[in-house]
Amino acid sequence: MYFNNSITQYGLVAKLFHWISFIILVIQIPLGFYLVRLDFSDTRITLEEYHVIFGIIIFYITIIRLFYKLLSKSPKFLNSSFIGQNLIAKLNHFALYVAILTITSSGILKKLYNGETLNFFLFKLKFKMNFDLADKFYDLHIISNYALIVLISLHIFAVLFHKIFLKENILKRMT
Repeated sequence: MYFNNSITQYGLVAKLFHWISFIILVIQIPLGFYLVRLDFSDTRITLEEYHVIFGIIIFYITIIRLFYKLLSKSPKFLNSSFIGQNLIAKLNHFALYVAILTITSSGILKKLYNGETLNFFLFKLKFKMNFDLADKFYDLHIISNYALIVLISLHIFAVLFHKIFLKENILKRMT
């Protein structure tokens, strides 16, 4: 296995970024929906702290991942089943990054405008309270989560489409 990407598959660094992001998102998305239904309690406060910590971690991972992506070449696409497939794949990946950064940024800004101090590991930050802005960022946070769920579903559907209909195991490039 290569440390960096090759022409045919992703390297260890890209795979770690991908699967660590996947694992955190598999935890974060259901946890966020669960938190919305919880009444205010010590349990909710504790779970929300974990949700925020994981959100900040996924924010940092995504930023570092994007820098890595700019500095390294991605493997070439396999044979396309139709014209435009590569463009669709690139647009979906771009939209996934935008959705993740929108979710994490809006979640962070919602907490900060609620008057909370956030620990970003390297520094702490606190904003002046503005509940109207906090509510707007919360709405953006929720909408972006639904968009992310759709984009992840499309991503998984594409892998299954390649496997079942095109007989291409593109998942192997990322495992």
